[in-house]
Amino acid sequence: MRWLRRVGVLAEDRNKLWLMAPVFLLCGIAEVLTYNGFMTLFNLRFGSEYLPYVYAGEAVVLPLEVWFMSWLAAKLSKPGLMKAMYAVMVAIVVVNAAMLLGLRVTGGDLRAYYPILFLSSSFVVRQQTILLWSLAVDLCPTDQAKRLMPLFVSSATLGGVIAGLLTQVLNPILGPDVVYIVGPLFLLTASFNYRKSINRYLVPLMLREPAQEDESTGLSSRDYFMQTLRSPFLLGVLGLMTVMPALYFLIEYVFMNTAHAAYASEAEFGHMFGVVTTMLFALAFLLQTVSGKLMTWFGASGLITVISCVYVASFAAAWTMLDSPAAFAAVSGGYMLCYLLIYYSAEPSFQIFYKTLSIRLRDGFRYTAQGVSAFMGIVLGAGLQALHTLLGVSLAGLLMIGAAGALAMIGLSLLVRRAYMKELLRSMLSRGMDEREYEEAAMKLMRGSRMRGELLAMLKQPSDEAKEVALRVLARIKDARFLPELLELLEHSNSRIRHAALLAMEPGAGNLQDLTRVASVLEDSEPDVRAAAVRGLARMGHLPSQAFFFLRMKLLDPHPAVVAEAVKSMFALGSPASIEAAYEAMDRIFEEGGEQAVHMCGVVAELKLDKFSDRIRKSLEAAEPALRVAATRTAGLLGLADTVPDLLRRLPTADQELHRVTTQAIALMGEQVVPLVQDRMKHATPKEWQACVTALSELLPEAEARGWLAEETAGKLVEIEWAGRLATAFRALERPELAELAALRHKDNQDSVHEAAWAVLGRLTDDRVVSSIRRALADGDGEARGGALEVLAEGAGERKLSQRFALSLQNDAAHEIDLAKEEALAALREAAASSDEWYREMAQAASGVAAKGANSKQMEEQGIIGRLNRVVYLKKVPFFADLSLEELGLIADVAEERSFEDGAYLLERGQANDALYVVIEGNVELTSVSAAGWEGTLGVLAAGEVCGATSALDDTPSTVTAQAFFGEVRALALRRSDINRLVRLYPEIGIGLLRASLARVRLLEEMMMKIDS
Repeated sequence: MRWLRRVGVLAEDRNKLWLMAPVFLLCGIAEVLTYNGFMTLFNLRFGSEYLPYVYAGEAVVLPLEVWFMSWLAAKLSKPGLMKAMYAVMVAIVVVNAAMLLGLRVTGGDLRAYYPILFLSSSFVVRQQTILLWSLAVDLCPTDQAKRLMPLFVSSATLGGVIAGLLTQVLNPILGPDVVYIVGPLFLLTASFNYRKSINRYLVPLMLREPAQEDESTGLSSRDYFMQTLRSPFLLGVLGLMTVMPALYFLIEYVFMNTAHAAYASEAEFGHMFGVVTTMLFALAFLLQTVSGKLMTWFGASGLITVISCVYVASFAAAWTMLDSPAAFAAVSGGYMLCYLLIYYSAEPSFQIFYKTLSIRLRDGFRYTAQGVSAFMGIVLGAGLQALHTLLGVSLAGLLMIGAAGALAMIGLSLLVRRAYMKELLRSMLSRGMDEREYEEAAMKLMRGSRMRGELLAMLKQPSDEAKEVALRVLARIKDARFLPELLELLEHSNSRIRHAALLAMEPGAGNLQDLTRVASVLEDSEPDVRAAAVRGLARMGHLPSQAFFFLRMKLLDPHPAVVAEAVKSMFALGSPASIEAAYEAMDRIFEEGGEQAVHMCGVVAELKLDKFSDRIRKSLEAAEPALRVAATRTAGLLGLADTVPDLLRRLPTADQELHRVTTQAIALMGEQVVPLVQDRMKHATPKEWQACVTALSELLPEAEARGWLAEETAGKLVEIEWAGRLATAFRALERPELAELAALRHKDNQDSVHEAAWAVLGRLTDDRVVSSIRRALADGDGEARGGALEVLAEGAGERKLSQRFALSLQNDAAHEIDLAKEEALAALREAAASSDEWYREMAQAASGVAAKGANSKQMEEQGIIGRLNRVVYLKKVPFFADLSLEELGLIADVAEERSFEDGAYLLERGQANDALYVVIEGNVELTSVSAAGWEGTLGVLAAGEVCGATSALDDTPSTVTAQAFFGEVRALALRRSDINRLVRLYPEIGIGLLRASLARVRLLEEMMMKIDS
């Protein structure tokens, strides 16, 4: 585990690694055994001089192979295609193995069979590689693929080493046919994990693919090919993709002939081939340790040039030593180098080249180029081999031709490199390549003066977009040589350019004049520009007194983001005076609170200033929601474990953002909080429990997450099921208002537990798998939902939890069952003993027991209603219809019951109003006066309706008069101060108010349209 952490493997990667790495290892062994077997058998039993012909035959077969793959892909789903292709490959090698076994047993020798063996086995080797990489790419998200793909490649190359050793052992004793026969055994062994990987990760992803826009461009393969011919860059890439494999086939041919001459018998030849294979894949294994660095150092275009140079050296060395005792070593060394470079280094570069194209077009160009280059590469390689077999050109002559071809490839790669620079700019300006990818590619070309010239040219272009692209690249390299050009851009009219120029410059070596020019934008109208200027001054530590002078002024900037940057810059200067000034500013801002304190929390977190831990603890209880969120995040980054109980305790009434940030903060505190969280889980509310489980799913080792945590989550899913019966029980007892609240509470609790279960499954399987299952469950299509439930029932992540979850989701979808009165009363007794205060209160209300021991009849006579009844009324109000039961309870707690006698005014037109009224009982007449002075009735409100909302929320005089009508009116009053406080504390309430207000605006618009018509 320590070794895996060192190579960057995360906890969520391990399951996939343990499942997939054996597939690559076993298939790597099978591939090399198959290759060694059929190449040895063909060269010795049929003749290496016939290689050009069989390669020509392969070129003819290749279009048929492409057609077959396209036809199969159109007929089958992605998982079905991958399983079918694996089965086809296994079938081919098994049939070939049976044929070879039959020939061995009977002692026969069917010479015409060996070309068939070569072509069919070559198909298997080629498709096996494509299939495995396709599966790995499909199963791994991009970031995970970057971590795991080197390990998968290492597993495959390690398999090649093992296969080479097996060949050395088996071939001298049993012969090359047995080497081939052993290969299918490894393929069959790998099939178990292969199919398990597909079922566990790929099938869920295919449950319901997100709707894709039709990206068809109407271009055919011929169109792509013709456009490739018209583009110097694409044509150059196509040339490289063709010439490189052709030269590889040429040196392979020289190697086979040299080896055949040196090792005439099958035993000797097979043993030699095993040794070469072992060395080849050992080198491939070692290459993986430096391949990433090579790509980073040389870049895509530079690496192709390096590979071309190695090709020249390989052919030249082989030609020089062809008549010496070291001939075979030189030829085999060149053969191995060419093999490694073309398949492990060149292919990624070619893929990167095509990223300069639009995402809608790149696949069409890429696949067309691959098909054309594969065909032409084989034909050209076979033609070069035929120079020896048909025209009698010596092997030395072939090597000289190969060296000349490699020299031409160097020239072509340099032309492609130059064209690539221009394509990068064109691609970025046309949004063909992602900005991040462009920056990465440009970074790798920065070593050349030509690319620096391109960036300078971009800075001088009239297009602001081109300037921004160049500035983003410069921001990553921080090249001081560009400082004069960047300082000039500080006077640009576009604030985005000024901001980007400040971020890109490296003023560390600047003089006093440069510092003054940077300081000139400290009073810029844009806060982002001022903040970037502050960061620039902080990097001019070689002029400390001058930088301190300007930065101290920015501690009083009106914008909090600028002040925060100034504080960080003061710390960066590192002098006692600057640090003291920073501390004074931070103390002042924390005392003031508000938005400035939000930014200062970010400073505390970034600089890990434990000195302000008490300030952060105090800010956790601030009135401003944004400050509470920022303080919570900072507490997590500082590791303030003592705040965990308080963080969890406030979750039942927390909004979604605070709940999410609290969960993240607890997870950031690390293993030290695990005992605290586990202890809190025993008496936690559903929202607290959800946060605890989600945090523990990240903190616990995988064994505990798969064991104890999954068991706890499965148990919780069972525990909440009984509450689903409570709504039915209340209906059976003729308490529909309580049934509605019970259903609402159950839905809230169930959502919390389900979110926790998804978090655990995401830890134990794959976030993309979980997202796909959830998307299918939410789909209106019953088939998609059924497929998702089937995947869960099969056991995604952890079998028991997954199956329990599937059952819980199926129960949700089931129709409600009727309960007898005795069963309903039993459910009520369970609710009365529940740890959930809402269920206890509902049970008390249903059984006639008044809260707090008061007499319910007396309370009703006094006109007092309990919290539950208030919630019932509030639930009917459109303003609050989308709120949870806990949020409705908060409003009910601050709502004040008021009574109005017949004729009394709730609102008076033109008078200030400080409350919103929810009618509980009685009727309220709404009247107003028209512009012509006519007074009229607008309507009559009944129980559950609202008046005074507009004037209460925006603090304006009432536009209507509201009067008790035909008897007394009882209403719940929500004062403006209470509503504003609740909206600040719980933004979901404000969203509910906004939705209801918009609905009322739409209603008024419809009324206006009717009046107008």
